[in-house]
Amino acid sequence: MTEMGFGAAQLGNLFLETTDEQAHAAVDAAWDVGIRYFDTAPHYGLGLSERRLGAALAGRARDDFVLSTKVGRLLVPSGYPEGTIDDDFIVPATTRREWDLSRDGIRRSIDESLERLGLDRIDIAYLHDPDDHGPQAHAEAIPALIELRDEGVVDAVGAGMNQSAMPAEFVRRHDIDVIMLAGRHTLLEHGALDDLLPLAVDRGVDIVAAAVYNSGLLSRPRPTVDSHYDYGSAPEALIARANAIADLCEEFGVTLPEAAIAYPLRHPGVVSVVVGMRTAEQVVSSVERHAVRIPEELWKVLADRGLVRDA
Repeated sequence: MTEMGFGAAQLGNLFLETTDEQAHAAVDAAWDVGIRYFDTAPHYGLGLSERRLGAALAGRARDDFVLSTKVGRLLVPSGYPEGTIDDDFIVPATTRREWDLSRDGIRRSIDESLERLGLDRIDIAYLHDPDDHGPQAHAEAIPALIELRDEGVVDAVGAGMNQSAMPAEFVRRHDIDVIMLAGRHTLLEHGALDDLLPLAVDRGVDIVAAAVYNSGLLSRPRPTVDSHYDYGSAPEALIARANAIADLCEEFGVTLPEAAIAYPLRHPGVVSVVVGMRTAEQVVSSVERHAVRIPEELWKVLADRGLVRDA
């Protein structure tokens, strides 16, 4: 797993339509700069992200990259009127998502993802956002994933979520390998430092940090009043805090997005940062940000001023 991963939600037309050519070019660009970890999910564009990512990776030596996808929601015929478009992804809603955390549902999800990807195996399978399904996640879904790993169908299993408390409980109670933590170990969010991250280090569970820009608030050198945070409008107080962090970044000759990518990797439990990428230009920009060396003194000053907890 490379230190920077390719997040493929945008290949499913998240909020904006993307062409097949743009998607393929983005994956090609990621490969050319050395990225070898690619993450997708059935949820992303009702399978479009998986199909596009699989097509772009086809023909490459399978042992040369790591691929993760997610389980927990099956894609079933929607029955919606012709022309209906999905809510967040600009794709025809000919199918809909249906929760299924049963053993059979998890196995079916893997089979269907393999078909969409057109690949011979999946390396990592994450249980995707089971926030409202805790009991079944513990009793059925996670054990089903572990069973698939033990059978050699997948290499590693875990969960991908936008919170740290439930993943921490998965780490305590199950023999899992990896957690994808979205938006909860960032310059603005430090709660995982108290529960998930120390536990993961203790148990030898890897952490993949995703959504490090917190839905866009940290993606530009200067946050604006219309910035988004956690898929909604950013509160004024958070915009002000982000700008205060940006002030100090500028004093040390770096930008807010550069610091946002670097921060999660300071923790010894974090093995990779996954950044959403839609085009080849975004790939190049992300890699350039990742390559910037952040002065150690900046982290000390941010911590001393109570803006960012040192990871």
